[in-house]
Amino acid sequence: MKKDNAELIAKRYELLSPFLDEKTKRLFLSAESLAIGHGGIEIVSQATGVSRTTISTGHKELKTPANIENSRIRRVGGGRKKATYKSPQLKLEILKLIEPALRGEPDSPLLWTSKSLRNISAELKSKGFSASHVVVGEILKEENFSLQANRKTDEGKSHPDRDLQFEYINKKVKEYQSQNHPVISVDCKKKELVGNFKNIGKELRRKKEPEKVKVYDFPSDAEGKAIPYGVYDITQNQGWVSVGIDHDTSEFAAETIKRWWTYMGKPCYPEANHILITADGGGSNSSRSRLWKLELQKLSNVTGLIIEVCHFPPATSKWNKIEHRLFSCIAQNWRGKPLLSYEVIVNLIGSTKTTKGLKVVCELNENKYDIGKKVTDEELKSINLTKNIFHGEWNYQISPNIEMK
Repeated sequence: MKKDNAELIAKRYELLSPFLDEKTKRLFLSAESLAIGHGGIEIVSQATGVSRTTISTGHKELKTPANIENSRIRRVGGGRKKATYKSPQLKLEILKLIEPALRGEPDSPLLWTSKSLRNISAELKSKGFSASHVVVGEILKEENFSLQANRKTDEGKSHPDRDLQFEYINKKVKEYQSQNHPVISVDCKKKELVGNFKNIGKELRRKKEPEKVKVYDFPSDAEGKAIPYGVYDITQNQGWVSVGIDHDTSEFAAETIKRWWTYMGKPCYPEANHILITADGGGSNSSRSRLWKLELQKLSNVTGLIIEVCHFPPATSKWNKIEHRLFSCIAQNWRGKPLLSYEVIVNLIGSTKTTKGLKVVCELNENKYDIGKKVTDEELKSINLTKNIFHGEWNYQISPNIEMK
């Protein structure tokens, strides 16, 4: 209701103010505030930008109409002058304080402190200028300054063949899809604590009845940690997620792909003998991981599939399809809900749907996976691996190896 009042007052004031002088403006706004009742002065002041003192003065004038005839209308240019009028150097001094800090000059007095309005005001006073934090705020607003958060835009150093690798992946995806071979995007989602902990986001609940969760996210209070590793079928718009309880390792990643192929992939592609995997360059499916390649070799031997892998260039993981086609949808589905147990996590992931027809199957993988496993040179040589001429460290193919069966 207050918001509606403020919007109406602001609109009326905008329409009428060109036709009113200072006195009639004051009386009009005072009448509006009295009509609202309790809190009216604050609402009118915020809606129009006119000070509360001016509106209060209007109240007195409305209560004593006889004084109105003798009241003086201020001449054009009258009234208290702005701080910048009294001290033309004030604006320049404020910009001097702000801009060096923006440029990172080490001698700026505000470089290593919060550039709050009060800190700027205090620094001005030390230089002999008198300006409250309110005045500083008004001047900065006139100069198009505003509070802004950091924005993630710097992806680090870009590889010179980044775009060429994207083009190569795109070409490979189309090639596989045209031959009705599966194309999957794989990755591990952020690990989650299992228990009554805060989960970002909001969901509809009755007013003043939020779900109560623990104040602190101590791992010692958790039932465990959930490690969701996902496989996203780009062509079918289907996802498989295995929720691990131990460690995110290459064995866990390969086992998840194997389960996806057994329960979802093979029924969709009964005639397929090739599969294309697109993945990030790090983590359990790292392009430099020997264990990842060895586990893919085992998978190839079991399934009989020729596995082709294309890794995204460094610092480009956000372009992996699974990130914005599957994981983002899961995050939306469980927003604001505490992940109380593994069962809750599996059910929330499995019930994720979109208007585009996304289907997700989720299961709990309770296997234990050792970390720090080493792959010997002999084991590495036994992998039936063929590197592509174009960036073989990113693009390679693993074929079934009869000797390893």
